[in-house]
Amino acid sequence: MIYRFRIILDTHEDVFRDIEIEASATLEDLHNALTQSFGFDGQEMASFYISNDLWEEGEEISLFDVSDEPGGIRVMNETTLEDVVDEENTRLLYVYDFLNMWTFMVELADIAELEEGIMYPNLMFAHGQIPEEAPEKEFIAEEIDEDENFDEEFDLDPEDYDNLDFDENWN
Repeated sequence: MIYRFRIILDTHEDVFRDIEIEASATLEDLHNALTQSFGFDGQEMASFYISNDLWEEGEEISLFDVSDEPGGIRVMNETTLEDVVDEENTRLLYVYDFLNMWTFMVELADIAELEEGIMYPNLMFAHGQIPEEAPEKEFIAEEIDEDENFDEEFDLDPEDYDNLDFDENWN
């Protein structure tokens, strides 16, 4: 079985790649195909995140196990595409280079049969040029009501150190 993905760079310009890859391939194989198709050297840390229809970030599948205890998270080279993507769960987020945060939306577009004579993974289509720098993310902070007084709301007196339950000699 062949999975056909559309990988879209999260930017205002249309930049995407269509890649087909065997369903039994690992996420590391898809990571390598992605980095090559977008012109990255592949030397930076990366992760896939299982996503839903709203493109919300779910479970992380990392390039390397960086958890506190070995085996604490799934890693790309041990996770096949068919383990995380199917007809019902079609979306992944991919983040490359955590300093620059290149973010891609990866969506399963089609499931097809293996074709003789084609080498997989296969870059089917490329559209748009990747910008020189990663697009900046627009984070929306919750508005804070200036009239709201935190100390009063929680009945705190900043001058009353004895009742703040704070050990100033903790060190």
